[in-house]
Amino acid sequence: MKAISKILGLVILGLLLLFVALGFALTHLFDPNDYKDEIRELARSKAGLELDIRGDIGWSLFPWLGLELHDTTLASASTPQQPFADLRMLGLSVRVLPLLSREVQMSDITLNGLNLTLARDESGKGNWEGVGQPAQQQAQPEAEPTAPATETEAQTRPGKTSRPLQLDIDSLSIKDARVSYHDAQSGQQYSAEGIELTTGAIREGESIPLKLNAFFGSNKPVMRARTELQGSLRFDNTLQRYQFEDLRLTGEASGEPLQGKTLSFSAQGQLLADLAADVAEWSSLKFTANQLRGLGELKANNLQKQPAISGTLSVAPFNLREFLDSVGQQLPAMADGNALSKAELITRLNATSNSLSLEALTLKLDDSTFTGQLGISDFARQALRVDLKGDRLDLDRYLAPPAKDEQAEARQSEVKATETVAVGSGTTPLPEKPTQQAWSEASILPIATLRTLDTRINLAIGSLTAMKLPLDNLNLKARTSGGLLTLENFKSGLYNGQMEATASLDARPDIPLLSAQTRIAHVPVEHLLQSQGEQVVVKGLLNLDSDIRTQGNSEKAWIDNLNGKVGFVLDNGILVDANLEQQLCRAIATLNRKPLTSEPRSKDTPFRELKGNLTLRNGVASNPDLKVSIPGLTVNGNGDVDLRVLGMDYRIGILIEGDKGAMPDPACAVNERYAGVEWPLRCRGPLELGAKACRFDNDALGKVAARLAGEKLSEKLEEKLGDKVSPDLKDAIKGLFKR
Repeated sequence: MKAISKILGLVILGLLLLFVALGFALTHLFDPNDYKDEIRELARSKAGLELDIRGDIGWSLFPWLGLELHDTTLASASTPQQPFADLRMLGLSVRVLPLLSREVQMSDITLNGLNLTLARDESGKGNWEGVGQPAQQQAQPEAEPTAPATETEAQTRPGKTSRPLQLDIDSLSIKDARVSYHDAQSGQQYSAEGIELTTGAIREGESIPLKLNAFFGSNKPVMRARTELQGSLRFDNTLQRYQFEDLRLTGEASGEPLQGKTLSFSAQGQLLADLAADVAEWSSLKFTANQLRGLGELKANNLQKQPAISGTLSVAPFNLREFLDSVGQQLPAMADGNALSKAELITRLNATSNSLSLEALTLKLDDSTFTGQLGISDFARQALRVDLKGDRLDLDRYLAPPAKDEQAEARQSEVKATETVAVGSGTTPLPEKPTQQAWSEASILPIATLRTLDTRINLAIGSLTAMKLPLDNLNLKARTSGGLLTLENFKSGLYNGQMEATASLDARPDIPLLSAQTRIAHVPVEHLLQSQGEQVVVKGLLNLDSDIRTQGNSEKAWIDNLNGKVGFVLDNGILVDANLEQQLCRAIATLNRKPLTSEPRSKDTPFRELKGNLTLRNGVASNPDLKVSIPGLTVNGNGDVDLRVLGMDYRIGILIEGDKGAMPDPACAVNERYAGVEWPLRCRGPLELGAKACRFDNDALGKVAARLAGEKLSEKLEEKLGDKVSPDLKDAIKGLFKR
């Protein structure tokens, strides 16, 4: 037995020596470089690949099946003159014996100097198309169909037992690689240069250390980015489960969108892709972008058909103004230079390839806090959806600072010049009507943008300051679609009063059309004037209903084409710095031929009610039924307000009801014959003057005096002659004085 064993051992040793000798002979006596043409033809026929090996082929057979390729180019067999890849060196080796049991045990894989250039021509054809498609084989006669083998037969049939491929690679190293893509149709170019990839041992089910560095670039827009990716990769081909543990991505980006600034970014967390379940998730997400810091959890579903992403995001408080500046986004000038200095975000995110929604949102902006949801339901249509509730918002902080208005300054100069002769005493001439155009002709609305908007907006804000107006408990609902903008509802408190409005803007025609309906109830008009920086010329509670329309795209066009109706009532009002009572008393004293013996009791004129209706025609508001109820007086008036130049021209009649004061001046005591007499008043000049532009109409006052004189003469004749004077003579005398 020992002899047999010894002989058997010698035989085996001899076979091994023979096998080694055969491998040595093959690797030293057989030169694969002599078969480059055959290798090229095999690649062309089996893989549709045009392979050009300009360098030497190095190889080994046992125990490692090794291969080295140098100076090699690759092209599609359909376009052999357009190589899409060239390779400086590829080196790899595989253990021979494990291949028999479907195990791939490899030493280091080294790839050096890869240059992959992908391109589409003007017709959309890629230079890589056709690769992997073998040449057309001659048609083979169809074989008779056979019944499929059962599972048991497949398992017991020799040679048919399948076993998953197992990988065992010591390391992978890619150096100095470059990948570029060019689309001739769009002119778009992308590139990844300086690619450096190193890994540890690659074995299924084990953690694989990985590090990747690269420089990315594009031309539309021009962008450059440096990135570094580190982590550990783990995969299970059987379960189709892939994990990237302790991922850390860092880098810097610059280019046209950043306006010469640099964006430093980072992201880290745990990545998992389960292809069997068709899901992926990024847990323990942390990200930064310059001074912005955030946390989150993201999950993607339905990866192979229509991916959908859901998760949560939290952005720590940061200075939004500084962040936008650091990424090259220049903010427009704002009234408050410190606006947007604080921002914070917490939300639940849902997204698809064409939509983004932020739900359960908490957004803090400066001193404001909003909750609700917002998003874009369709990126292609820019379909914005907003449903938010806020505690407070000072909108004026974010508006542009007031610009120098030369037209307004000219109007102010005109008003001041008029005020030098227009005082409340009524002893100076009437001011002239203004002529300076009050409005700008500059375009206001971005018509092209408005025509593309698709929005649905619902807002509820506890306290909103806009145009210096303090709006309380505001509720707003608006929508835009196809160039039609509609304010469906607007309600708000204002100075303890109420304000409601609806409006529409039709930007579809060449000349935009605007309409608005407004209702204001019990709003102190003096607060409105003060908030707009206007002089307070009247006080009282304003009630207003309006229905107006106009067209155009400038202040001047809107005013010139303004039409509609406005009804107003001003309760418990006061005409400020306009003592009409004193003026009236002076007029009565003149008629009584008595001097005034007392000083004016007040510099203002109170009234119980001021109401009227305005009919707007092309920027001129006609008011035929002005009525003011003042203690002891009733005022009726009619006239026009020319909004184009902010001027007015009114004729007012004052009916004397008697001085109800406790101690009336004897000189202006109301005689019975003055009862029912309408005393004429004329108001003309800049609208900003208010009651200061009002004077008694001396011409009309002369006619009143003549009529009163006629009535006085008739009384004297009646007293002296009694029935001796005929009625015809009395009527003739009255008619004479009326004329």
